[in-house]
Amino acid sequence: MLLTDYLTTATERNPAKTLLIHGDRRFTYGDVNRAAQGIATGLLGFGLEPGFRGALLTDDPFCYIASYFGIQLAGGVVVGLNTQTSAAGLAYVLDDCRASVLIAANKFVRYIQAALPQAPSVQQLVLADAGEDPQDEQPWRTHSFADLCTCPPSAAQMLPYRSACDFAQIIYTSGTTGKPKGVVLRHANLIANTTSIVSYLGLQSSDRVMAVLPFFYSYGNSILLTHVAVGGSLVVNQSFLYPNTILQQMLDHEVTGFSGVPSTYALLLNRSSIASFSFPKLRYLTQAGAAMSPELARRLKGIFPASAIYIMYGQTEACARLAYLPPEELERKPGSIGKGIPGVELQVLDKDGKLVLPGEIGEIVARGENIMAGYWNRVEETREVLRPEGLWTGDLAQYDEEGFLYIVSRKSDLIKSGSHRIGPKEIEDVLAEHAAVHEAAVFGVPDEILDERICACVVLRPECACSEKELKLHCKKYLPQYKIPHEVVFVADLPKTTSGKIRKNELRATLLHR
Repeated sequence: MLLTDYLTTATERNPAKTLLIHGDRRFTYGDVNRAAQGIATGLLGFGLEPGFRGALLTDDPFCYIASYFGIQLAGGVVVGLNTQTSAAGLAYVLDDCRASVLIAANKFVRYIQAALPQAPSVQQLVLADAGEDPQDEQPWRTHSFADLCTCPPSAAQMLPYRSACDFAQIIYTSGTTGKPKGVVLRHANLIANTTSIVSYLGLQSSDRVMAVLPFFYSYGNSILLTHVAVGGSLVVNQSFLYPNTILQQMLDHEVTGFSGVPSTYALLLNRSSIASFSFPKLRYLTQAGAAMSPELARRLKGIFPASAIYIMYGQTEACARLAYLPPEELERKPGSIGKGIPGVELQVLDKDGKLVLPGEIGEIVARGENIMAGYWNRVEETREVLRPEGLWTGDLAQYDEEGFLYIVSRKSDLIKSGSHRIGPKEIEDVLAEHAAVHEAAVFGVPDEILDERICACVVLRPECACSEKELKLHCKKYLPQYKIPHEVVFVADLPKTTSGKIRKNELRATLLHR
């Protein structure tokens, strides 16, 4: 089975079923499938070899979804590109993956023109409005996306044979530290994870999700695949500038599911009119991408008492998902990420690969059919994380007597203060419990005596006031002295990647250069 079978099967069952709602536009499964077939025919006409990398740089969901399946139908590997890009960042990824074709929105042309000379592998450029193609000025050919979508099938162009073991996609990590790495995923990896998520969420063709996360991001990619797999629908609005607009769309389109990262929910709870809305059709909410504080989860349940809330954990290297906390355990196991999803085995191991005891801290190691093939062209870095025991995630955690997992910290985020090794999440969770706090990020900064001192950057809720002394006293009620932040800095916002992860390195650098 291939990922493209999801689209073709759903189309065969009900071609008139709505797949995508984007603003005033609606597209059926038949619409998207015809476009994907046309794109595949057009790409084959370019003479591309099976396994070619087809890059996508667009925030138009119809273009993205149709191209995603079209590239794979043509035997290619999809590389979704971050739309918050720069010419240098775009050139790096295109050159790193040796992309042969780039399908992009015209709004990114200025970046593309600067990037393509640095990415000589790109020979074909597809734009929504291609314009003229001055061949004497550039080594690549430019094509129209609309023309590509409508390419008629040719008997002389047979779709190449592909197997579930072939590469389907390369997802580049957000690159909060160092250069982004390309995570290589096979069709079988993505299908295994999709099947598991569909199972524990109980997704059906009647489900309609509010998709606010970008599809080039692993979490957004899984939302796309799970709903196409069951023949469901996506309501897409990936701009969170106006959260009340998204809430109204959820109501208007009777969405049954919503997925977000902690910052998504913090914005809805603190900077929208969510308390004035009611969502009778909303069956579930899912959260992943970063750790959610127990306080935020408690407040979320208060707003959505009738909806099942799934706290989830995963990595791009696992196609998205590794663990989830069943909704019925939300109150009994606050702060837990639950247990492994169906088909995934999770262990907490010490540095020697031995299982730690309940309550002890070790690294989460995962096994399952969803684990990546490796990092693109990074053999040594692949060996570091794919070891005989499984995928070493880099996440430090502990588990209780019932086997429920609790994240402590990323290994790279661990604060070394004096003789202590401190996970920032516990401190962030305590800060989040203060009534004035919207978000908090805790990290270590260099200190001559302590090695690192604990710094907390805090965003306050609208129209709330609080002092550094007050927050330190609040922490003192719940934390030992050595975990209380040495410094509290109030900021307007926390810088984040498009996947919602806080850029702690950026915060640290800003504080060090004050």
